[in-house]
Amino acid sequence: MSYDIYFLSRVEGQSWDEVLEAAEATAGDNDTIPAELLEAWQRIVPQARGLLGDVDVTEYEQESRDLSHSDTGIDLSVFGDEVSITVPYWHTGDRAAAVLGKLFALSALVEKETGLTAYDPQVEMPLAETSPQQAMSIMSGVTTDLRNRYGG
Repeated sequence: MSYDIYFLSRVEGQSWDEVLEAAEATAGDNDTIPAELLEAWQRIVPQARGLLGDVDVTEYEQESRDLSHSDTGIDLSVFGDEVSITVPYWHTGDRAAAVLGKLFALSALVEKETGLTAYDPQVEMPLAETSPQQAMSIMSGVTTDLRNRYGG
């Protein structure tokens, strides 16, 4: 389980439900990363390294790109024309706040470079409208619940 951020293209006047339905309907239709996303990826990677430090980058032909940070669990993925960031429910308290701060910063960077909007499905709104406290409450609450249920 992870805290997820989706990067979506939204036309003015389009509701978020319409955006999500369109994204779901076309998911997996494009196996190849569009040229503009490949160009954005080249700009994102060095900036992400500056933000996160040591990251692992995996590139598979023209189909996928992945940037992962082992300390936080943050993972930025591009599959075809789909872009997302995930972070596992590992963190609570101050650590959750620090990790989510990095998640918000990386999301802003991806938005800037791709022109897509970061959407937070946990609260069903754009990430820019999600308060850090709201995200931290979700991260900490789910992590605590999982630990209580399964140990750890």
